[in-house]
Amino acid sequence: MKLFNQLRWFFIKEWKRYLGAILLLIIISILQLLPPKIVGILIDLIIKEKMHGFQILPWISIIFITAIIVYILRYLWRILLFGAAYQLATELRVKFYSYLSKQSQNFFLENRTGDLMARATNDVDRVVFAAGEGVLTLIDSLFMGFSVLIIMSTQINFFLTVISLIPMPIMAILIKKYGKELHDTFRHAQAAFSLLNNKTQEILTSIRMIRSFGLEDNQSKKFDIIVANTGKKNMEVAKIDARFDPVIYLSVALSNLLAVIIGGYLVWINKITIGQLTSFIMYLGLMIWPMLALAWMFNIVERGSAAWDRIYSIMNKKIDIQDGNKNIPYSSGTLNINISLFLYPNNKNISLKNINITLEPGKTLGICGPTGSGKSTLLKLIQREFNIEKGAIFYHSIPLSKLKIDDWRSRISVVNQNPFLFSESISNNISLGKPHASQKEIEKAAKLADVHKDIICLPNGYQTQVGERGVMLSGGQKQRIAIARALLLNSEILILDDALSAVDGQTESNILKNINTWKKNGHSLIITAHRLSALINSDEIIVIKNGSIIQRGNHLTLTKEGNWYKSMYIYQKLEMELEDN
Repeated sequence: MKLFNQLRWFFIKEWKRYLGAILLLIIISILQLLPPKIVGILIDLIIKEKMHGFQILPWISIIFITAIIVYILRYLWRILLFGAAYQLATELRVKFYSYLSKQSQNFFLENRTGDLMARATNDVDRVVFAAGEGVLTLIDSLFMGFSVLIIMSTQINFFLTVISLIPMPIMAILIKKYGKELHDTFRHAQAAFSLLNNKTQEILTSIRMIRSFGLEDNQSKKFDIIVANTGKKNMEVAKIDARFDPVIYLSVALSNLLAVIIGGYLVWINKITIGQLTSFIMYLGLMIWPMLALAWMFNIVERGSAAWDRIYSIMNKKIDIQDGNKNIPYSSGTLNINISLFLYPNNKNISLKNINITLEPGKTLGICGPTGSGKSTLLKLIQREFNIEKGAIFYHSIPLSKLKIDDWRSRISVVNQNPFLFSESISNNISLGKPHASQKEIEKAAKLADVHKDIICLPNGYQTQVGERGVMLSGGQKQRIAIARALLLNSEILILDDALSAVDGQTESNILKNINTWKKNGHSLIITAHRLSALINSDEIIVIKNGSIIQRGNHLTLTKEGNWYKSMYIYQKLEMELEDN
């Protein structure tokens, strides 16, 4: 029942729907008390020979009309109650997505995609089911049960009612015991489902790699183990589930047996009539639903409670990257990077130290260095994906930690080495950040990214579907479409994180030439690259090694120094000459 308290905020918000549904359920419960009473009266009248032939028709008409009214009212309360429950599904998923969108990259390193998907779908469905069917069964069973008990004890015989209900406390104790077991077991079953979701997602996203290495059998065996474990956990839930119904039906059977034995005796000694005993047994039949409903309610509420715990075990985690409250001035500003020390969370290795950089509007900053030197880490800090413990990054002389995150991220556009494309048209992928962009704007951005001529050669041009993650395109085409997407936003700072690695030298030169023309309007460019030819025209180039800046200057300056940059540039130049020959 803890779940209903946790959902109190929603019940208060949707009180009109829930109140309407509850009132209709109460009316239905009252109407359902009429048929047994009428049947009892009819039996007594027939036995006493006070009713003949067509005299029974008005009574049957009352029962029929009652059934029609109950049918209509049931239809109405379902619309009210389940309409509210579906609204809860929407709100929970929106809240969950909103929470995830504010989390840092560290959060997604700790929580796997499949598990988060399971919580956002399967677990939310369980909570919603409890908020719909759970509320229905609780209200309906309690009111119906108490109404029947009152009628049985006051209108027929109190002693017979007490004797007939002796099995009920035993049933209640067993249901409570099974409910606690179900909560824990279902939570483990949901965790197993999350693991299955994770494995399925991994296999589907890496299917080409699995095939290329001939790992189908190996992955199939691993998947079979996870599927078997999930089945085992769900079977444990089913075993506990299976205990509920026998307990209820046994209790009801004992109640009926006691009612027939004691009721028959009371008829024999003229304490009640045969018609009253018939009504009593019919009322006892009506008690089957409340008892079944209560057991079912405990079942679905315990499942919902376990699912709620799983959802909020994620949502109760503190958001690492706290939002600021300052707005950014509507003009291009200077970016100042002053990082004394940065370590990734739960990692003792130093990732960056003594990083001091100034990037003015309209300028280009080139970043290079050996693999794993800290280039991408620096870009992540600029994007505010992690907090900086010692040092800060400033824009317009305001620390990024003080700026509104959405405002800051709207001022930068980022293209990664492995860009993500959605399973939509090329046009929609380019206009992702600017959905209402005209076709002319989209094509202009594509031309700047030197991908327009590739697109128009495709069967459907800009309306060509790229497939999941852009599977229909080459690596170079995906990178250039992502660059076009970034350029369309016309952001103040463009970040290319080795985003030209999959294009040839001539295409790289064309793109950089176009970007240099584009940024004359005050845009800044930050570019990291392993291929140093991409950095030649940068206003400043920094070389990072082991998290520190070991060289800085422009291309001409660095090629005169006998260090990492010069040796790497000469090596790459010779490599290109050999390829040309």
